Amino acid sequence: MRNIRNVAIIAHVDHGKTTLVDAMLRQSGTFRDNQAVQERVMDSSDLERERGITILAKNTAIHYKDTKINIVDTPGHADFGGEVERILKMVNGVILLVDAAEGPMPQTRFVLGRALELGHRVIVVVNKIDRPDQRIYEVIDEILELLLDLDATDEQLDSPMLFCSAREGTCSVTPDSPGTDLRPLFDTIIDYIPAPEQDDKAPLQMLVSAIDYNEYVGRIAIGRIECGTIQQNQEIVVCNYHGDTPNRKAKAVSLYEFEGLGKVPVDGAAAGSIIALSGIGDVTIGDTICAPDRVEPLPFVKISAPTIEMTFSVNDSPFAGREGQFVTTRQIRDRLMRETLKDVSLRVTTVENSDSFNVAGRGEMHLSILIETMRREGYEFQVSPPRVLTKEINGAVCEPVERVVVDVPENCVGAVMEKLSARRGDFIQMNPVGSRMKMEFRVPTRGLFGYRNEFLTDTRGEGIMASVFDGYAPMKGGVTRRTTGSLIAFETGESIAYGLFNAQDRGVLIIGPGVPVYAGMVVGICPKAEDISVNVCKKKQLTNMRAAGSDEALRLVTPRQMSLEQCMEFLADDELLEVTPKNLRIRKSILDHGQRMKAAMKNK
Repeated sequence: MRNIRNVAIIAHVDHGKTTLVDAMLRQSGTFRDNQAVQERVMDSSDLERERGITILAKNTAIHYKDTKINIVDTPGHADFGGEVERILKMVNGVILLVDAAEGPMPQTRFVLGRALELGHRVIVVVNKIDRPDQRIYEVIDEILELLLDLDATDEQLDSPMLFCSAREGTCSVTPDSPGTDLRPLFDTIIDYIPAPEQDDKAPLQMLVSAIDYNEYVGRIAIGRIECGTIQQNQEIVVCNYHGDTPNRKAKAVSLYEFEGLGKVPVDGAAAGSIIALSGIGDVTIGDTICAPDRVEPLPFVKISAPTIEMTFSVNDSPFAGREGQFVTTRQIRDRLMRETLKDVSLRVTTVENSDSFNVAGRGEMHLSILIETMRREGYEFQVSPPRVLTKEINGAVCEPVERVVVDVPENCVGAVMEKLSARRGDFIQMNPVGSRMKMEFRVPTRGLFGYRNEFLTDTRGEGIMASVFDGYAPMKGGVTRRTTGSLIAFETGESIAYGLFNAQDRGVLIIGPGVPVYAGMVVGICPKAEDISVNVCKKKQLTNMRAAGSDEALRLVTPRQMSLEQCMEFLADDELLEVTPKNLRIRKSILDHGQRMKAAMKNK
């Protein structure tokens, strides 16, 4: 019997989970003293490092005294809540990290609620106690109120509470002293988190909670062995609790345990261990790996359904096929289906009689990460504006609603309340936090489309906004998604400084000179709620006459650079986003100006 502890670190985005794991790895002796290690070492992908967020849950393991501690670093953004939900089945306890200044946020409530439902023990860690604006004692009260609100048991209410600075690598049991290292946290994990049940005599059962992929060995199943033991090259049976797939025989070709930042091959593993297993070609999340003599699938946590949907389709613009490596329907379908195998909260359905696929996810961030990942892999396609998925409950059509928490300067409260009210949001409560205000709303998901940029403008970049899915409610009235129109290229060609100079008086341009454009492509933003066609390819008529002042240099305003998320938020109902490895182009669904005018007249 080995001393094992399985623990997940859960928190809201930017509260310091990955930084804390860095410090735990360093102080447990995982790295050499002279080893150069980059910050947030668990955020391994380029997208995670660029955005400063964790997208995929990661496994690691450290040794402290005579105990092996398996740690799972989970995403903090609400859109990746599906990652957190399934990971919680793999552990016996959680470390709840809360920022000493921001306090509990929407995702804190979401993941903590899931952990309490599973009966996990909780270690509360108040992080960033060295922040100048920390308010530790108020945050302690907010955490206790949250535990009461989520119907925590008496034992969970009596959870140990620690105070740390993950960046400095210090932890203490009292809020007034910073501590010198993370030993109090390690000791609390060993003393308070229970060891997994280790019934080695029972037949093998292991629930697959995550999927990794390797070009050489294929799919790798990751999960905790609930009971029994497994040996390399052992015969196994893969089954599913919901009966989605028939039982199938396989062989455990390679076994790995997690050590530090990598996987270590092992000959066998026993109950309680978190392992990675290769050799099963079609294994998926939620499957159970059993011994052949006793096939009993384990129940799998039901993942919350997606709330928004976008249509992915083959690029049919005049520039189609110029920049992408993978452009066909089959290639796009295969890539989307591959994504569903490792992302349980994503759903892909084929649209009949078209080269399109409806892709449903947890939020705009969830789908934008998928789009950006495919784009970097060389895929070329186009996507529609996001739309919400409704449900019929008790005969009424209901839409997804989100709980939104905003933390803004006092002088910005009026602007934020006005905008969210116009987007059908219901005000819940408001609390002062120093010189700032923390407000809570319930807003329909469709009311938040395109709002983030407005929010940053209204708060002059000082506001913090976070949201999490809060259930379904009857449909409210219409929401004005966009108060601006589009400047549309009238003809195909290359943008010219002279044409752009004449067009920039109509609105804000999003392209500069020398950019290839086609008729129907959006080249700017019109301040009025109407579309205007402009000729950005127009050249100056040349004559042999000279006049003072007629050939002065044209002064162009710097075009606005739009990120992928900003492009998605900007899309109107009759627009599409063309995504290629090199460019993002917004275009009208109907490219021809005459046909577009006829369609607009019919809709009136």
